[in-house]
Amino acid sequence: MAHVIAVAGKGGVGKTTLCGLLIQYLCDKKKTPVLAVDADANSNLNEVLGVDVEMTLGEIREDVERSADSSTNKIPAGMSKADYMEMMVNRCLIEDDDFDMLVMGRTQGKGCYCFVNGLLQAQLAKLTPNYPYMVVDNEAGMEHISRGILPKVDTVILVSDCSRRGVQAVGRIKELIKECDLRPTSIGLIINRAPEGKLNEGTLEEVKKQGLDLLGVIPQDEGVYEYDCDGKPIIQLPKDSPVRKALCEILDKLNF
Repeated sequence: MAHVIAVAGKGGVGKTTLCGLLIQYLCDKKKTPVLAVDADANSNLNEVLGVDVEMTLGEIREDVERSADSSTNKIPAGMSKADYMEMMVNRCLIEDDDFDMLVMGRTQGKGCYCFVNGLLQAQLAKLTPNYPYMVVDNEAGMEHISRGILPKVDTVILVSDCSRRGVQAVGRIKELIKECDLRPTSIGLIINRAPEGKLNEGTLEEVKKQGLDLLGVIPQDEGVYEYDCDGKPIIQLPKDSPVRKALCEILDKLNF
């Protein structure tokens, strides 16, 4: 089974950027192939990684759920729902040189999706042993993991900006992880976009108050903003860019 790294944090803190650079870090270290999973409906991990998305697992899940209606059924005659799910999961897999990627897509609509989610869980369980590492870009609620659709978590990396409220938000995510009984081996915090890579005393005090393990601090990097504006994949940032250098130093200590 792959070592599952879940990256989580509230929107707007640069979580997806760091998630993409984490995937690139593992690729540079030859920990390949890496399975990247975009499990945040509002995320654009594919743009950070520089790949195109044609189909999401959410769309497949909707197709299977609607298959009972003959007018909307897309499952070929004589094919079971499980076989259709397996075929379409393979079609959803975006393959690159050192990593593959799946996009979970939007959450389910009306009705009970327990059966469909079970099919999806079974297909992902077949897929993940093919990878030494699986990196999941999560929404703050970690829905796909808490529902059991994605595998158990080994490492959780929480991402916050350098504000006190941001640290409080990831503190709530940490409590949610406990409530969901996910039991990761380790949970750590990375604070992103800190001016000159430094935190003030108020933020450090809040980190201690929330009982968070501070892995490190990432400085504000204008290169990320420029690449985003130009539509360039963030993983193409130079290795000596402030954000990549700082993140690599943090990840080196984690011994992935």
